[in-house]
Amino acid sequence: MQINKLRGKELDQLFESVLSLKDMEECYRFFDDLCTINEIQSLAQRLEVARMLREGFTYHKIETETGASTATISRVKRCLNYGNDAYEMALERIAGEKKTEEV
Repeated sequence: MQINKLRGKELDQLFESVLSLKDMEECYRFFDDLCTINEIQSLAQRLEVARMLREGFTYHKIETETGASTATISRVKRCLNYGNDAYEMALERIAGEKKTEEV
């Protein structure tokens, strides 16, 4: 994992903070203070690109709908194919939560 190079007290504190958040409103408040609007949009965009790639959308369709560059789409695809399966894990979990809410 590339992130292992950053492992340490500060990163642990960041992740512990994220894990301590109790609901969507706390997430909105925390990330509003932590990140710029552009940073938040970039993170959200990458997750949407990952979802669309998993569902078989073309690069052109993803680029049109999300505004992501082909470089961003390629990077996300590389993570989906050769990464830590974290996009897959997160997307499966939120899909499962949405199904539970619908029942």
